[in-house]
Amino acid sequence: MKGNAVYKAAYNRCLDWLSAHGIGERMPSNSELATLLAVSRTTVRSVLASMAEAGILSFDGANHALVRSPNEADYFPETQTMSAGAAVERRFMEWILQGDFKAGQSLNSAELARKFGTSTTTIREYLTHFQHFGLIERRPNSAWVFRGITPDFTEEIYEVREMFELRAARHLIRMPDDALCWKNLDAIEAEHHALLADVDRRYKEFPALDERLHRLVHDASRNRYIIEFYSVVSAIFHYTYQWNREDEKQRNTKAMTEHLDYIAALRRRDPEAIESTFRAHLGTARQTMMRSIQLGPFKVKA
Repeated sequence: MKGNAVYKAAYNRCLDWLSAHGIGERMPSNSELATLLAVSRTTVRSVLASMAEAGILSFDGANHALVRSPNEADYFPETQTMSAGAAVERRFMEWILQGDFKAGQSLNSAELARKFGTSTTTIREYLTHFQHFGLIERRPNSAWVFRGITPDFTEEIYEVREMFELRAARHLIRMPDDALCWKNLDAIEAEHHALLADVDRRYKEFPALDERLHRLVHDASRNRYIIEFYSVVSAIFHYTYQWNREDEKQRNTKAMTEHLDYIAALRRRDPEAIESTFRAHLGTARQTMMRSIQLGPFKVKA
């Protein structure tokens, strides 16, 4: 069981849930936890047993209770929590956004299956998934065509991201002061200051820090659809930003200062300040992405 990505992902989600609860608080029933974590009761029992072994929970023969708050060392690495299918999906997204693949180009299921070491059925499932995001179109003859990253696609993505992240931020600011998310936010804030202090040399490290901050906020929603959306969108942002290296240091410096304003608003638990600082940052990010699209491999030729 401990080698199972489903188990490890459920374990991490349970740690997130525990981080918002107090010492001594009893766990819900196995059935309730199974619903909360979206896994079977068998997996829940394995998770609880492992947490008892790790000293996170106590067990009195009938109920589990929280003994200590989770810390970062308790978590499984993200790479271990991804199913084989999810890992292939990420590789597929990274490959298609590298720029070698052109808008209007056909996708061959059999060739993709060989490339990523999976079945054609699985590949078709991925293609259907990305169809929902508007990246891929299915033609009447059952062929698939890559549509590319367009300005219209970008506007739609940013509109949904704005709604999702602001909703997730409302969940975050309801977390108790001792929740793990605030400790993680401390670390992210400190890294922003460290990067700004050495920005001439380290400005290229910003994209990874950007992903960590926004993922922390999205994860606070505990909504699998919001979290899944951000996983896809973060890959899109990561690769499109690489298409434009113009003024990269200045752009990253500005984004870091916007992040610090956003983090300060989150700490104050001020909804109005959160919305204004996030919208300002998102506006800058949108301009950066639009410029990248104008210069990138999916630009529309005149």
